[in-house]
Amino acid sequence: MQKIIITYGIIAGIIVSTIMVLTHPLFDKGVINYDMGMVVGYTSMVIALSVIFFGIKTYRDQHGKGRITFGQGLKIGLFITLIASLLYAITWEVYYNTTAHDFMAKYTQYELDKLAREGATPAVIEEERKSMAELAALYENPLIRFGMTITEIFPVGILISLLAAALLRKKEVLPANA
Repeated sequence: MQKIIITYGIIAGIIVSTIMVLTHPLFDKGVINYDMGMVVGYTSMVIALSVIFFGIKTYRDQHGKGRITFGQGLKIGLFITLIASLLYAITWEVYYNTTAHDFMAKYTQYELDKLAREGATPAVIEEERKSMAELAALYENPLIRFGMTITEIFPVGILISLLAAALLRKKEVLPANA
């Protein structure tokens, strides 16, 4: 079970991390904005974490003799999610500290500009500026930033694990002539 979990966790982590690193520079070039970035990010998480299905299926077919309970499948899916999430968060830490250290400043400015375009009052914009400054201060703490990054991806993995475990569960294999 460990080999399957590690293998599929690493595959998912590499996929989601690669997409993040490849798409993040597109913000600076104006190809995508932060709202679209959220769509791209969560889509890449779903694509990467779809390997959970294959990890559970591989375990069921190769080690479970065609059988797996919902609980076993969920456990495999959650461990794959954990590995992928850790790789994703580690990748963001490296990327943030080497290339995207101004992420929060750019994101804050984007949000403030968006409010202004939408006709927000100066008081609302100032309140948002204060709120974003507090968030930026928290984001400077690597432990908080790491935790925030994990919470981006882990819930997606939980949902996919629940779905895959439910779809793949088989308690017994029926004989071919039954």
